[in-house]
Amino acid sequence: MSFDDRNAFFHQRRAVLAGIAGALVLPHAASAFNVPDQPRLIARDYAKVRHRFRTRLLQKGPAPDKYEALAAPPDGEQIFYRSHAGGELELAAWISKYKRGRHAKPGVLFLHGGNAMGVGQWQLLKPYADGGFVVLMPSVRGENGQMGNFSGFYDEVDDVLAAADRLAHLPGVDPNRLFVAGHSIGGTLTMLAAMSTHRFRAAAPISGNPDAFRFFNRYPQDIRFDEGNRHEFEVRSALCYAQSFKCPVRVVHGTEEDHFNDRAGLLARRARAVGIHIEADTAAGNHTSALPAEIEQSIRFFRSVAA
Repeated sequence: MSFDDRNAFFHQRRAVLAGIAGALVLPHAASAFNVPDQPRLIARDYAKVRHRFRTRLLQKGPAPDKYEALAAPPDGEQIFYRSHAGGELELAAWISKYKRGRHAKPGVLFLHGGNAMGVGQWQLLKPYADGGFVVLMPSVRGENGQMGNFSGFYDEVDDVLAAADRLAHLPGVDPNRLFVAGHSIGGTLTMLAAMSTHRFRAAAPISGNPDAFRFFNRYPQDIRFDEGNRHEFEVRSALCYAQSFKCPVRVVHGTEEDHFNDRAGLLARRARAVGIHIEADTAAGNHTSALPAEIEQSIRFFRSVAA
């Protein structure tokens, strides 16, 4: 598949447009909730908040994106992991083929863009495998016809953490050198996951939206929770818990995604105020064309952190 073909894959509605949600804020009439100029900063630890808070879904059902049937890609294998409180959700993930060596390999958990997993996304991750990382790309609840209810950036974080645990326990993977990265919607989940656990050595969210108020103002039809409860938006907003990052972070977006500048800058300032190692940068291109360079940047970042 050529790069143009891979780009075409990403032209699903959310895989491309999730990134511009921060810029295209609809009039308040389009939604019942207010979009604050700056979401409030919450000093409580996000991991502890997640331990107690349960989202209230008013509508239950699958993820909203169209999807392809899940089957292992040619250079990977399909495995499964269990998530949710009792492990009742069995979800698919793709793992790069690798040989166990004398020394355990570092692992990268990559969270795909959009609300469905596909081969086009997987093929863009080859640089991680070529760089010596074991790559795991998980689907999450409600995607690709799987079990579970779509919640929009909240219960899906539980799946990300469960997938990280699966990666950490794979033979030949070094559990002390696990990294997390993700693009677009996966970039948002990357931020929230990096605030939820000490499991990761570093995180690299790519074109993720740290402001759920803005995101859902652009996509009010994707709201499944009680939009009358402001905290439902806050627990989905990395901006609100920017001081809860538990590993070094490199936030990056394309140079043609200027709408991310203010939120990325605010996220970095809030995190640095408490001594968190966070970098905010750009790569030449738009939401999709910048992705190869952003992946290469994440590899260099991970290696620098683990050195």
